[in-house]
Amino acid sequence: MESQNSKPQAPQSMAAKVKKEEKISQVRGIRNAFLVIIACAICAVCIFLFAMGAPGNFEGGDAASGHPLNLAGTVYKGGFIVPILMTLLLTVIVLSIERWIAISSASGKGNTTKFVADIKADLAQNKIDAAMQRCKTQKGSVASVVYNTLVKYKEMDANTILSKEQKLTTLRNEVEEATALEMPSLSQNLPIIATLTTLGTLVGLLGTVMGMIKSFQALASSGSPDSTELSTGISEALVNTAFGIATGAFAVISYNFFTNKIDNLTYAIDEIGFSIVATFAATHK
Repeated sequence: MESQNSKPQAPQSMAAKVKKEEKISQVRGIRNAFLVIIACAICAVCIFLFAMGAPGNFEGGDAASGHPLNLAGTVYKGGFIVPILMTLLLTVIVLSIERWIAISSASGKGNTTKFVADIKADLAQNKIDAAMQRCKTQKGSVASVVYNTLVKYKEMDANTILSKEQKLTTLRNEVEEATALEMPSLSQNLPIIATLTTLGTLVGLLGTVMGMIKSFQALASSGSPDSTELSTGISEALVNTAFGIATGAFAVISYNFFTNKIDNLTYAIDEIGFSIVATFAATHK
């Protein structure tokens, strides 16, 4: 008798395991930011050498000794620090675009605030199936967390073995598990943007210092100062300062913007999760 009772439970356990393994994050994005940095570095070097360093940007067609005729030539005079700063700036831009696409997909098709209000209204009327269908229509991270929690809600509703407190604990754990699955994907690549906030400014400062050193070397040379060397040093200092500030400023704006977006999604998930647990507690004895 014991062996007969245990056999039907095995497939259920396997199905639950498969179901759990099928839970994947709804956020799509670039998983390997190192490849992005390499690609941006290649683009930066090509722009620096072939676009900014083109002979037409300098007097006499000589990029080494000719005076720059335009802004591109002036930037080229910033020295080897320029392509490094360009790499950092391009990386921030690319990763910001990538996060915009990823977080937009995580938000779903409709307005998140309206989705939260509709789900809470369905819960108040105990329309669990309607709420689940709404999640399928909405899609995204918030909808995914809510859907998984509602599946567990129906499972606990049909369970006659566990106590009410155990069911509530199971629901809370489901919300936490589903949320923990989505959050790392939402925050992916943001630490790199945060790092570039400081790194861009520091590298720009390094280029500024190196440019000023060249300027003072030109002033300290014997006889009359070399105006070409002096202007080259000043150009290097100012160009690197501008690139460093631009990189740091853009990285700060991007990081804070996307962090705020993620906080709003997290708040929506917490709000609906609390509503689901509270509804179950109010409608079950």
